[in-house]
Amino acid sequence: MSGGEIIFLNGASSAGKSMLARGIQMRIEEPFWHVSMDHLRDAGVLPMARIRRGDFDWKALRPAFFDGIDRSYAAYAAAGNNLIVEHIVETPAWMARLVAILSPFDVFFVGVHCDLAELERREAARGDRPIGDARRDFQTVHAHARYDFEIDLTSPRGDEAERVIAAWRARTAPSAFQRMAGG
Repeated sequence: MSGGEIIFLNGASSAGKSMLARGIQMRIEEPFWHVSMDHLRDAGVLPMARIRRGDFDWKALRPAFFDGIDRSYAAYAAAGNNLIVEHIVETPAWMARLVAILSPFDVFFVGVHCDLAELERREAARGDRPIGDARRDFQTVHAHARYDFEIDLTSPRGDEAERVIAAWRARTAPSAFQRMAGG
């Protein structure tokens, strides 16, 4: 393995991945970039106003966007950058693509869980997600993954970042990504 290390958080929309990623980034002893699709959307990288207006079809743009962002993680890590990635891996094919792209790196794969009722409560309170995304994700996001560590953020206690960091420090080979790659 070469390059940067990756802590990869996979969970449903509104599960608490961003909160957890920020907590890890603030506490972990090495510098880690926190990257997600939301960062690109919120920074204006994506033409969201025009997508919302209907000038561009998000469903048509989506596959190339996610293929590019997924490949960017490997490029960042190959350059020696440590990453905390937050993602919603929706399908077995997507999981397989991520494994193919990232298994050469030290990936610590974390399943971020949350109770469905709490996901839906958070989704409604946020107001920035289509209602129903959390339910859809809840039903699929963990179905095709094997993890190095799992955490439930239904009722955060405040020590979640430390728990992930402790598990990351104690990780053993082969990683979940290596096992899913057949190595």
